[in-house]
Amino acid sequence: SRLTSLGQLEMTWRSRAHFQPLLVRVLHKARLRYYGKPDRKLDMPYQAYFEVADGSGMMSMVLWNSLCPEWYNSMKVGTVLFLEQYAIKTSYPFKTQPTPGDSQMKRFATIEISLNVRDPPTKISIIPEDMVKPEWGLPEVKYRFITRSELDALPNNHSCDVIGLVTFVGRAERARKREHGEDFWLYRWVHAIDGTSDQPFILELFATSQPDVFEHIHPMTYLVCTQMRVVRDITENPSRTIYLTTSNESQIFITGWHKGQPYIKDTKVKNFIQWIKTQREADQMKKTVIGGYYPFPRPPNNFLRY
Repeated sequence: SRLTSLGQLEMTWRSRAHFQPLLVRVLHKARLRYYGKPDRKLDMPYQAYFEVADGSGMMSMVLWNSLCPEWYNSMKVGTVLFLEQYAIKTSYPFKTQPTPGDSQMKRFATIEISLNVRDPPTKISIIPEDMVKPEWGLPEVKYRFITRSELDALPNNHSCDVIGLVTFVGRAERARKREHGEDFWLYRWVHAIDGTSDQPFILELFATSQPDVFEHIHPMTYLVCTQMRVVRDITENPSRTIYLTTSNESQIFITGWHKGQPYIKDTKVKNFIQWIKTQREADQMKKTVIGGYYPFPRPPNNFLRY
C-alpha cells in the first residue's frame, strides 16, 4: 500500500523531497564504469546504469560509488528490487539506450533513480523470485533472439540476442580507446553456430564487467550474448563482412552460467537446445579452432584497393 510507481514518480517528483518505496524488475544492466581521476579524491569512483521497470513503464537507475562493489554482481537481469530512500535526478542526456525486448513498453526518459550511500542512504532489498507475486504486475524480461539464417537480412546497428555453439575463440586483443591515449579495450573474436546456416555468427566480444565469463569462453561451450549490435560494411560484399559486436548493455553467458537465466524460456533458445541434441560431439570437435591471428574484417584482395 505504501508503494509508488515509476509513472507516478515522473508526474510528481518535482513537488516531493521524499519518495515512497519502489518495487521494480531489472531489465537491462550496463557495464561497470570507473570514473576516477588523479586530482579527485574519491574512495570508489564507480558507476553502473540499469534499466528497471514496473507495470507503468521503464526508467534508468544509477548505482554509485561504494554501492557498486556491494551490489553490482547481485543485481542481475531479471532481479526484483525493493528500493527505499532513493533520490530522483534529471536524466544524463548522453547515456546509451538499450533496445527493450518489449517494443510496447513505455520509457520514462526525463528522470533517473539515483542510489547513493548517503544523501539519502538508499536501502536496497532483493526479492527472491519465488516470493514475487503476479499481482505486483512486474513485467517479464523479454529478448530479441535471432538465428544465423535471419542475420543477413538485418540492418546495420540492429539490436539482437544470439545463442550458439562456440567453434572458434581468438586470442584476447587490445585496441586503443583513443588514438594517443593509454587506455585500451580488450576484445576477442568468436565464431558460434546454431544449425540454421552454413555460416557461423562472427562475434566481436569486448570484455564487459564479467571477466570470469570472458576469460573462459572456449570451443564447444553454449554461448548466449544479449544486446548485440549488427555491423555490416556496405561498401564491400555486405554478407561477407557482417558481424555482431557488444554494446554497453551486453551480457555474456557460457555453459555453467545458464541455470535460472530468464532467456531459458525463449522459443529460439529451446529450438537451439533441440538441435544440439541431434549433433554428435566428436563431429563438432573436429571443426573447432582456438587462438591464432584473426584479421577481420578482411583487407581487400589486391594491394591497390587496400
